[in-house]
Amino acid sequence: MTGPGAQKVAEQIKFIAAEMLSRRIQDPRLGFVTITDVRLSKDWQAAEIFYTVLGDQSAHEDSALALEAAKGQVRSAVARGVKMKFTPSITFVADSLPESSDEFEALLDAVRKSDAEIAAKAVDAGFAGESDPYRHDDEDDGD
Repeated sequence: MTGPGAQKVAEQIKFIAAEMLSRRIQDPRLGFVTITDVRLSKDWQAAEIFYTVLGDQSAHEDSALALEAAKGQVRSAVARGVKMKFTPSITFVADSLPESSDEFEALLDAVRKSDAEIAAKAVDAGFAGESDPYRHDDEDDGD
């Protein structure tokens, strides 16, 4: 997707899809779904709608089935809401960002612990040699 026009269309599709899922789709399998992003192909013929689901693996699977079943309704709403010559095909894609961010947070916690351990060791640490081992111009060489 390139250009400000494509970004605007993607935002409109995101809004329409979110609206459809929150207010019009009445599938009991549909859990707490959040639309996170929309990416259009370069020719605007296909739209990938990224989503996250709050809940366990079962909620993820049920929501994926409900989204697949609602794909036609969402595409029809996009056709009505976005004035385009052709309506893009819709594909729902589970967003892996939450899982990635959890892994990233775990890594950050490990780094914070390591930094805290190093800082604790540095409190009582002294210099291995002199505190300033470098020769300065204003000192006598002793020659």
